[in-house]
Amino acid sequence: MFADIVVKKGLNLSLVGQSARKILNPKLSKNFSIYPADFHGVFPKLVVKENDIVKAGDVLFYDKNSEKVKFCSPVSGRVEEIVRGDRRVVLEIKIVSDEKETYKKLSSVKSKKPHDIIDFLASSGLMPFIKQRPYDVIANPDILPNHIYISGFDSSPLAADFEYCLKDQLENIQTAIDHLSLLTNGKTFLTLKKGNSNVFKDIEGVSKINVSGPHPSGNLSTVINKITPINKGDIIWTLNLPDLAIIGNAISTNKFVADRIIALTGSSFNETCYVKSRIGCSIEKLLDLNETNSRIISGNVLTGTQVGMKGYLRFYSNEITAIPEGNDYDLFGWAKPMFNKFSVSRALTFSWLFPSKKYDLNTNTNGEHRAFVVTGSFEEVFPLDIFPMQILKACMYKDLDEMEALGMYEVSPDDFALTEFICVSKQPHQSIIRQGLDLMKKEIG
Repeated sequence: MFADIVVKKGLNLSLVGQSARKILNPKLSKNFSIYPADFHGVFPKLVVKENDIVKAGDVLFYDKNSEKVKFCSPVSGRVEEIVRGDRRVVLEIKIVSDEKETYKKLSSVKSKKPHDIIDFLASSGLMPFIKQRPYDVIANPDILPNHIYISGFDSSPLAADFEYCLKDQLENIQTAIDHLSLLTNGKTFLTLKKGNSNVFKDIEGVSKINVSGPHPSGNLSTVINKITPINKGDIIWTLNLPDLAIIGNAISTNKFVADRIIALTGSSFNETCYVKSRIGCSIEKLLDLNETNSRIISGNVLTGTQVGMKGYLRFYSNEITAIPEGNDYDLFGWAKPMFNKFSVSRALTFSWLFPSKKYDLNTNTNGEHRAFVVTGSFEEVFPLDIFPMQILKACMYKDLDEMEALGMYEVSPDDFALTEFICVSKQPHQSIIRQGLDLMKKEIG
């Protein structure tokens, strides 16, 4: 069964550097790193120490708040270094691969009863792939969801095409859905982009939703808000298809295989393409750039993590983006007509005249941080039935009652990436929302 959702509010940011449709299999570096900071709200308790030998799938650490939630090594080899910060907080776990790809044999799913499936997911290091609303954190394995939502496409700028890179993973995706759908008494939804070739049209056990419209049509918050709005006490689990493929493969093979096909995108690449990689791999050998002064991002340009030339593929990333660094400034740039820059405003810019043009943008914010200016532009790119400016301000002055009344349970930081991009005040919207969600989780639970 298909349902149709048309997203009318949003913004498609058309950039140079879309990944070409070819998949390469480069020889990866032996160096891997896992960052506990990728898992928001997790307080890591280490199970390994430096120089320990690990297999792919061996537990590296677990969450002190929920010992069931474990985090596993994506590769076999030696724990080279554990990097700590202030108060001995674990910042990074460095692993040198032995290149033998030795896997720990995971326990099988004993039955299709919910508690056995949860035990398998938790002990195998697969729970981190499942996020929970409200608060957009790793799902609590002790509380089953009202509904499960699966994102079948990504609408963000230069995003990886799931239909292309997952066309050989349909069996694993179906296996994962067959098991995960047993964990809810509600429905399991799968969002698909209307007009695509629908590689995933034959997947069973889900309610399919055809979504059309500009970004953030691919964000699950946009769909959840229209299908099953979240009220206090509701729990929604969310996943995306690349992570679902890893879960399905683990169920079928009893191995934690952390392989991904990722997109190399952005105008700084000499050649864009897809590459076979692995979670936590060093990206240095993948960077063939035409611009030395570039920003390297694990993820997309709106929500990704800056990692640098010697960085690593972060846990949830399905692309590596490279765009020019914007640290060169034009004299009186704010007062000159701009023909090669994108803006939703018509003041001194002409991008509205060329809706199909692709832009080679850099990281320059073209302004500095200042107090919020009320322009009414946020509402034009924010499709949820929520007031974005008011909820941002409520987070800033920490009014829990107002945050709750305005619909804070339904949002995640990613939903505010576009409002942050167009903000003339240069406010860090995603950070503000994250702090607000953390406060609500702490005070309300």
